[in-house]
Amino acid sequence: MAEQSRARWRALATRWLGLGLAVVISVVTLGLGVTGQLTLYISPESIWFACAGAVVVLAGAIWSCTLPLGVETDHGHDHGDADTAASPRRALKIAGTVSAGIVASGVVLAALVLPPASLSVELAMSRADATGALFAGADTPTLGVADTTTFGVGEWSSVFATATRPESYDGSTVTLTGFVTPGDDADAVNLTRMIITHCVIDAQPAAVPVSVDAGETGKGQYSTGQWIEVTGTVTADDDGSLRVVPTSVVAIDEPGDPYEY
Repeated sequence: MAEQSRARWRALATRWLGLGLAVVISVVTLGLGVTGQLTLYISPESIWFACAGAVVVLAGAIWSCTLPLGVETDHGHDHGDADTAASPRRALKIAGTVSAGIVASGVVLAALVLPPASLSVELAMSRADATGALFAGADTPTLGVADTTTFGVGEWSSVFATATRPESYDGSTVTLTGFVTPGDDADAVNLTRMIITHCVIDAQPAAVPVSVDAGETGKGQYSTGQWIEVTGTVTADDDGSLRVVPTSVVAIDEPGDPYEY
């Protein structure tokens, strides 16, 4: 009787690790997709694929529930003495499975309990020095004649970092949104956005310098992490560097989709 009880608990644990976790993740994925919050984790182009995969997993889970409990570990033969001889290896395998199950369960439960959130400002600042110019080498003839009114922070960051003809951008009008991070100069802050290609794992920060007064009424009023909308013009300095000179800076709430792609 005790052996049957242990076997049942092993079967339940096995089904939770294989089926339960997958179902919970699928439900969370579909929930985020329906509420429009999945873009906090993956690019919009990947949402259909993630949701379709979640539906397939749920369909497979429904089918799996028709199988008898414990069939996952029933190989149809008795290992006998071989199991006894391999007991240390079996104990190590069980310990590894339990540890992995605890970690995986913790991740899944965190996904259920914690509210969806965008990447932190601290992460953007920590990655700023670890990456080179985003989209380096993008200063092409096409970029030079493009309609710059469609550029976001990512495109302008590339232009500011790699332009070989900065004077061609002088006087361009911009309206950009992002969050504030410290600038390199005393009279500037950086307007920053996180750029993702597929998902938040590959996120990189992009930033453009925005000129502000150095006094309390200028730079001091922009707190790190604050979201703002900047309207202004791009100015090319004598040394070839580019910056945004704002005509309007408005504090805004974090947008529903805080990334650029």
